[in-house]
Amino acid sequence: MKQNIIAIDGPAGVGKSTVARRLARRLGLIYIDTGAMYRTVALAADRAKIGEFTDETMAPLMSKIRISFTDDSRVLLHGEDVAQYIRSARITDLSSKVSAVPVVREGLVALQRKLGAKGGIVMEGRDIGTVVFPDAGCKIFLTASPEERAKRRRDQLISMGKEADYDEILRDMKIRDERDRTRKTGPLIQAEDAHLIVTDGYTIDDTIAEIVKIYKASK
Repeated sequence: MKQNIIAIDGPAGVGKSTVARRLARRLGLIYIDTGAMYRTVALAADRAKIGEFTDETMAPLMSKIRISFTDDSRVLLHGEDVAQYIRSARITDLSSKVSAVPVVREGLVALQRKLGAKGGIVMEGRDIGTVVFPDAGCKIFLTASPEERAKRRRDQLISMGKEADYDEILRDMKIRDERDRTRKTGPLIQAEDAHLIVTDGYTIDDTIAEIVKIYKASK
């Protein structure tokens, strides 16, 4: 089971979700989007009008929330497909904040371990190789410069027909990076045995090919 888990960690905007989804399809594994889980909690908190994110305010919500996935990895909140709601700028910002709350991380880490208990998965996030599956057979740490990641995010938003200001995206990305690195629970750090891939100048296919090579060597 351990050998059949690919744990991919890295900062926001590096393309973990796209890479992990395509990688899982290529290798015949199941893709689990942990970022979507935190976004879904953020959406639920926003709908519940929770203004301050602490263990005390989030514990009641976490005790009742039901998050699941469809066969094609779309996230469900109490059975509702919320994929179209969790990618907004507001929910993106809120998800970074709620992910720093210990009771949220504890609840979702337990769910992530349950989903991946049988192996055969590609799971991406911030602390998969360090906290969720520290004994995963293949650990990857994807990163790129903040400038490269901001450019990719800007291009993505423009391709979706949305307005995008590069300087604003870059500023927000640096703030989120700092928040992810310094939180007390599950901070963004590279596992000692993770393979570092710096994706500046890489295409998605380049990145996937590099991971496939590492994965096959780990088996």
